[in-house]
Amino acid sequence: MRVVSLLPSATEIVYALGVDDDLVGVTFECTEPSRARLDKTVFVGGRDTRGMSPGAIDAYVREQVAAGRDLYTLHEDALAGLRPDVILTQDLCRVCALPSGHVDAALDHLGCAADVVSLDPHTLDDVLQTIPTIGSRLGARSRADALHASLRARLSAVSTAVAGQPRPRVAVIEWVDPPFTAGHWIPDLVSAAGAAPVACRPGGRSTTSTWADITAARPDVVLVAPCGFGLADACAQARPVAEEFPGTPVWAIDADAFVVRPGPRLVDGVEAIAWALHPDRLPAPPSGRIARVA
Repeated sequence: MRVVSLLPSATEIVYALGVDDDLVGVTFECTEPSRARLDKTVFVGGRDTRGMSPGAIDAYVREQVAAGRDLYTLHEDALAGLRPDVILTQDLCRVCALPSGHVDAALDHLGCAADVVSLDPHTLDDVLQTIPTIGSRLGARSRADALHASLRARLSAVSTAVAGQPRPRVAVIEWVDPPFTAGHWIPDLVSAAGAAPVACRPGGRSTTSTWADITAARPDVVLVAPCGFGLADACAQARPVAEEFPGTPVWAIDADAFVVRPGPRLVDGVEAIAWALHPDRLPAPPSGRIARVA
């Protein structure tokens, strides 16, 4: 079987299931594990936004969308050369990856009959279910079931550890300029970590907000988890956010690894958030995952 992945989280799952020998193509954003882009053909490209401020990235995305231009470039010749049997893609977020409709059109143009599997999770449960979905399609269902069970067991362990503890009100900031509050599975991460998510849209799209509206939700803790950014950048972006919430604890987290990509590492994110909120109930996570900035 020849598999290509348009989705970084799907690439992670393929490697986690040990069927990466079947993976022949990935996107430029498939950075976990790091060897993915070295070993496989990169057939989807996009603008490198490293070094751009959150406000500049937001303006660029809005300009592209308003003009009807794509954020990603599908290299059709490279895709044709890969001769895929299965393509893992999504329709959840145009900003995060190439939508499946673009893939279908390209396959029609190329005369390719690949099976397009669209992964569109909206909740944490949905994310976990993508693991057996991919495992079944790639002939690794038993490994997928084992991984799925192990992640569920870790979530259960967190739930047991925080049982009976006060549940602080937590607002997650998914983007800082303009402020976006959390949607999709991110509120579920907060709930699983033993807290009450506020100023959010569980299962729905993240939306723009205002600092006044987020403050009005009376968060006890603010978690800055900017989409696509690691911990160092999250900390830098969280410091001015802290000025909007004087006296409120503000934490930053490696959102790119542990919050926004719908893959197995979301459970690492739950464990890190739970420790930040209930440090006497859980062991500290490895360094580089989460840090308090105020």
